[in-house]
Amino acid sequence: MSSPEIEWRRLRADQLRDMARQDALVILPLGSIEQHGPHLPVEVDSRLGEEVALRAARVMAERGQPVLVLPMFWPGVSEHHMSFGGTITIGFDTYRAVVEDIIRSVLRAGFKRIALLNGHGGNENGLRVITDELTPKLGVPIVQFTYWYAAAEPIAAILETQKGLLHACEAETAMMMAVRPELVAEDRIAMAKVNYTAEVEDLVGGGVYRWRAIGSRSASGVIGNPDAASPQKGARLFDDIARTLADKLGNPGLWSLPWDAEKHV
Repeated sequence: MSSPEIEWRRLRADQLRDMARQDALVILPLGSIEQHGPHLPVEVDSRLGEEVALRAARVMAERGQPVLVLPMFWPGVSEHHMSFGGTITIGFDTYRAVVEDIIRSVLRAGFKRIALLNGHGGNENGLRVITDELTPKLGVPIVQFTYWYAAAEPIAAILETQKGLLHACEAETAMMMAVRPELVAEDRIAMAKVNYTAEVEDLVGGGVYRWRAIGSRSASGVIGNPDAASPQKGARLFDDIARTLADKLGNPGLWSLPWDAEKHV
């Protein structure tokens, strides 16, 4: 028996209408095109975010849960990477408008559950605002998360030199080795070992935020330790992240939990 099709773009309109009648969850992966140090291509966040979305959806589909993954929305909020070149960035107003229009299109197609799966740190604050605004505005539950926070525990258990996923680091390099090995310039990984400046939390502790360009933090554009990456580690990361996200997105309580005070008094 063949596995259910989970990619929105591969289905016909009548098949998508049928999926809407099944109350399928629609996952929109969001990434970026930006510099990833001297050894990785600029597609990292978009490639990894889409792969995570597809793998989590396949786990859900195998469990009998209807789910679809939209094509990766690759434009990201990436001003903090612009000094290195190779980066495409859009402003928040544009970002919010396009994401809202995508969500509205999904709702008009009959779907009622949407998850925004983020694969780029620069999108995170904006997506939280978008979720907070659109949930009451559109009257539907919208779930938003950044995959390395939602799967923080399994990621930490696999990494050897970092507490979590950073940028062009042990985790992202390992995951690219697993899915795009031909694009990983392993002979250039040593170039990532250059000067770093202190993080805000290192100086004053947590809970204080300042915007900083990546180039002011790391001369190579890398945050973390890509030298510890391996394709085997990348494969383990994908497997554990996919299962963790499938468990969370497939939990009925996530979608049935009351959110509108006027309807639940």
